[in-house]
Amino acid sequence: MLDFHMTRLHELTVVIYALSVLLYFFDFLHHNRKANRIAFWLLAFVWVLQTFFLSYYMISTGKFPVLTIFEGLYFYAWVLVTLSLSINRVLKVDFIVFFTNILGFIVIAIHTFAPFQYSSHVIGKQLVSELLLIHITMAILSYGAFSLSFVFSLLYLIQYDLLKRKKWGARLLRLADLSKLERASYILVVIGVPMLILSLILGLQWAILKVPDMAWYDTKIIGSFILLGAYSLFLYLRIAKNLVGRQLAIWNSASFLFVLINFFFFGQLSSFHFWS
Repeated sequence: MLDFHMTRLHELTVVIYALSVLLYFFDFLHHNRKANRIAFWLLAFVWVLQTFFLSYYMISTGKFPVLTIFEGLYFYAWVLVTLSLSINRVLKVDFIVFFTNILGFIVIAIHTFAPFQYSSHVIGKQLVSELLLIHITMAILSYGAFSLSFVFSLLYLIQYDLLKRKKWGARLLRLADLSKLERASYILVVIGVPMLILSLILGLQWAILKVPDMAWYDTKIIGSFILLGAYSLFLYLRIAKNLVGRQLAIWNSASFLFVLINFFFFGQLSSFHFWS
């Protein structure tokens, strides 16, 4: 029973860490202090949980957790979280904080969902199943964000066309103004991209555990990374190149077309994505 509750706490740590990474990503793009503060306190809670787990392990085993690779992984994750909190408080370098947390999330996910570190085979098997569930849930949520972003971009293009042709009327009045449509489309991509990144991290870990002979050139894997690249380029064009308006809406619409291709077509060609 104790192992079961400890496992649930480990899973809770991963979920809270994921939320913290999402908020740090938003702060990384927009220098949003409120998002940074919430992300910091979520990460601080993760640190408290990790410290509790490490202390409990050292007290129960009477040894420092560095003698095996999985003990070392967890200690490494704890060090990364500690450094991230320190950098965020002392140096306030958002770039370093965000990518340190991406690395920390990868490490803690590997440690948490590795089934052979648990004494109970049932718990280990259940964890792998829950890893897949979290991966799929985050992937679908990211696809949902991209879908809504596409809707706003489509409405933007319709609104733009009506204004250009000076087609005034009730249909025009029912659409939001161009700036609001563009902003909503952009924010949804900002939400979707980090969720897709975290989903890919967890999905690759599941594949390594359950499909050891997996082909890395699998269509679903390649398609997912192309999709991530397309939306990352959208953010680059919007933030670094200050591209706005019709061109960005068209790029977003084209990226969503690849969402559909990746979900419906590449999923059927994949050697192990049977759920799609």
